Amino acid sequence: MDGQFVATRPEEQISRDRLLSMSGLEAMQEMLAGGMALPTISGLLNYRLHSVEQDRVAFRGAARFAHTNPFGTVHGGWYGTVLDSAMGCAVMTRVPKGFWYTTLEYKVNITRALPIDMPIEAVGTVLHAGRSTAVAEAAIRGLDDGRLYASATTTCIILEG
Repeated sequence: MDGQFVATRPEEQISRDRLLSMSGLEAMQEMLAGGMALPTISGLLNYRLHSVEQDRVAFRGAARFAHTNPFGTVHGGWYGTVLDSAMGCAVMTRVPKGFWYTTLEYKVNITRALPIDMPIEAVGTVLHAGRSTAVAEAAIRGLDDGRLYASATTTCIILEG
């Protein structure tokens, strides 16, 4: 788990008030430092926050057999969730104190089948952040081979708390 704390019970989840009391960048940095629980979805899907800076967030992980579809390949929902996390967390780095964001839409392109247990990095980058909307992109690449396995774009809405 690379020293990261993953919330396993509802009482371990980050409170909305705590998140709204800091900027999105501060919240993401605190998560990376282990001061806040990571969302439970990251534990279920085997990916972890790896780096945070303004406009850019990276996750690392690997799809497991439990994440495959009936054909034995990595389910599209795994790619989508990891990419949505990377893009959304990149947007979060631009959210001011007292505000929050949510995904309005996202589109995923799966370029090639991802081998099970292959280590990946998903990097999300903000392309535009305005008062009420943000646009971001992300890509999943193999850590061993550098190949592109999937990419995505998103539009998020930024809302006052």
